[in-house]
Amino acid sequence: MTTNNAPIKFAYWVPNVSGGLVISSIEQRTSWDIDYNRKLAQIAEKAGFDYALSQIRFTAGYGADNQHESVSFSHALLAATEKLKVIAALLPGPWNPALAAKQIATISQLTNARVAVNIVSGWFRGEFHAIGEPWLDHDERYRRSEEFINALRGTWTQESFTFKGDFYRFNDYSLKPKPLEPLPEIFQGGSSRAARDMAARVSDWYFTNGNTPDGLTAQVNDIKAKEKTFGKNWRTKIGINAFGIVRQTEKEAKDVLQEILDKAIPEAVGGFHHEVQNAGNASPEREGNWAKSTFQDLVQYNDGFRTNLIGTPQQVAERVIELKRAGADLILLGFLHFQEEVEYFGKHVIPLVRELEASRSPRVQAAE
Repeated sequence: MTTNNAPIKFAYWVPNVSGGLVISSIEQRTSWDIDYNRKLAQIAEKAGFDYALSQIRFTAGYGADNQHESVSFSHALLAATEKLKVIAALLPGPWNPALAAKQIATISQLTNARVAVNIVSGWFRGEFHAIGEPWLDHDERYRRSEEFINALRGTWTQESFTFKGDFYRFNDYSLKPKPLEPLPEIFQGGSSRAARDMAARVSDWYFTNGNTPDGLTAQVNDIKAKEKTFGKNWRTKIGINAFGIVRQTEKEAKDVLQEILDKAIPEAVGGFHHEVQNAGNASPEREGNWAKSTFQDLVQYNDGFRTNLIGTPQQVAERVIELKRAGADLILLGFLHFQEEVEYFGKHVIPLVRELEASRSPRVQAAE
């Protein structure tokens, strides 16, 4: 159990990639265009969401035929809002840390320090091949990402930054202007040993795929132990992926889940399953993201159903509190119909979560 008393934070996946957040032919009243996303960001800000996370994809596949670039799209959402923080996904390889540091520093200056970054180490070998980028072994990708993070933080904090890594080099580099304070937060994901070790050494936030409270606790405890081993002097905060299906009754919510699964697109899920199983099994311990994911888990492609935020507002609020007690600092949410459901979640779930946080006495059992 965690002793964190800060209010749990909420984030949503920015649908800047076509096809929605489930690999299913079910209706998804969600669009990847900028007008829809500007309005969604404004709705989310008003609803009490703290962050939006943009996605990074370069090629089509698994229902995502079109993809807006993450950094420029994130800036557009920041320009349309006043309080919301937007997390721009960056992929080492296509991005050089010098360019990324400059981009993010400028956006920080222009948006009152509301930009953050999510360092994505890469899982889709075919995408790297398509754009002519070398494909590194699993642990080498995380080693490159760690150098990338060290380079970002070094250029943002040091007046004359020198770095001699295996992937990146800097020689007395002075970045001006630097980002505003507070500096952009650095997020990352992954479930492998290399991913958790990187989080325990250098990252501000660690994203994990959907999981049960017990599974989340095991990951949190592992990272805490590694932080002590590595001598890290700040706590890695934890975000967990979830897919929200909140309805007036539990039956309605479960019926929606069943319809999503009944209308899953087998060929697309199967193709995604093949790619991500290769990625998950590529780690030396064969425990990377998706290494143990089932077909059902992958219909929502970050295991979001496993987090079980499916039920009535009260049931979902109770489960959020369970996840907080297990160590979560943030819930990252996807939905079928983003604008309507983000608004509904903000009106009907977040206030219940705040009441439960204040009382610390859950009233009903979360749906199982």
